[in-house]
Amino acid sequence: MHFEWLRFHPRLAGARPRDRLAASLGAVAAILVVALTSTALLVTFTPIWLVAPIGASAVLLFAVPASPLAQPWPVIGGNIISALVGVAIAKTVASHELAAALAVGFAIAVMSIARCLHPPGGAAALTAVIGGPAVHALGWTFPFVAVGLNSILLVGAGIAFHRLSGHSYPHRAALASGALQSIDRKSLDAADVEAVLAEIGESFDIDIDDLAVIVRAVERRAAARDDLGANEAGRRPEIRRAA
Repeated sequence: MHFEWLRFHPRLAGARPRDRLAASLGAVAAILVVALTSTALLVTFTPIWLVAPIGASAVLLFAVPASPLAQPWPVIGGNIISALVGVAIAKTVASHELAAALAVGFAIAVMSIARCLHPPGGAAALTAVIGGPAVHALGWTFPFVAVGLNSILLVGAGIAFHRLSGHSYPHRAALASGALQSIDRKSLDAADVEAVLAEIGESFDIDIDDLAVIVRAVERRAAARDDLGANEAGRRPEIRRAA
């Protein structure tokens, strides 16, 4: 009897142990930079020098730097916009429970419209509602002074780290020569990929250009494997049954 539910899923595609180690070390360095710099700049202005959503942003930025959710605009814009939504809701809705729900829901909607969907943004919006007197005392400055500064510093640290580690950040699809040409020389348009995704009706955490490159690379690799198998089959001596 197989206990499939005991397995750990999902495993991130392309994840290598050394990349995970690098991501961990990068997050350590980045959060330290954010904390020290924010403390130096904000200690005389506010006791809030580091916000919890930045930890979640660091996971995306260092563990999955190719994700559309981890790019600079989603990190900075998503966190700030969501915090602004949270402050607006907190100032207009008396019920903490209702305000918390509305803040997260509206943050998702506004981030989607602004093309900066970022999961930690939900936490930023929630923090603006339930963060306590210190957060509420900052009012409209909370999204910019604490959340904004933290986010900008994190992205800056991420860019520096990924440049040193050899990763592309902000991410760009690695277009090798002929990567978007199929084996029959027909070009693959990213619009084709987007149309198929629309037909499937699901959201995937991968950039369309990256997906197009992967599709063609897999196609070419499969074709090369088939050609190799056909060549090897042609070289095998014919085995005849004894009469």
